[in-house]
Amino acid sequence: MSSIYLIGSLRNPKVPEVAAKLRADGHDVFDDWFAAGPEADDYWKKYEQERGHNYKEALAGYAADHVYKFDKHHIDRCDIAILMLPAGKSGHLELGYAIGKGKMGYILFDDGIPADRWDVMYKFADAVHFDLKTLAEELKRVHIGKVLHVAGTI
Repeated sequence: MSSIYLIGSLRNPKVPEVAAKLRADGHDVFDDWFAAGPEADDYWKKYEQERGHNYKEALAGYAADHVYKFDKHHIDRCDIAILMLPAGKSGHLELGYAIGKGKMGYILFDDGIPADRWDVMYKFADAVHFDLKTLAEELKRVHIGKVLHVAGTI
């Protein structure tokens, strides 16, 4: 079974749906970060500002450190990272970190090919998918390939 870190936006209500589909396919999917809710980052910012902290000071605080270590731990333990778009800067950093650690990395556009702007640097990912079906099919092939490799048949 593949262990997947699903990366996305706290504001994207489709994250749990995609995670459920991947779980139904037999994958261990980490998306617990989504439980913080769509305004978690806004509340953290407001809280820190009310305490008189600027962004740099807030990043050095216990709350930011806790969230960072929580997410990093789960990125480190997973085999695969999937960036589900739309996502922000944090999501792109998480995918880059995972790929840099030698993990497989995928990008999923949830609404087909973007009309506004294309980005050539998505070539860092192992593949870019424009629907969940083709991503799920690729993950099945990757998982079968890993099992056969470990079993010594390829």
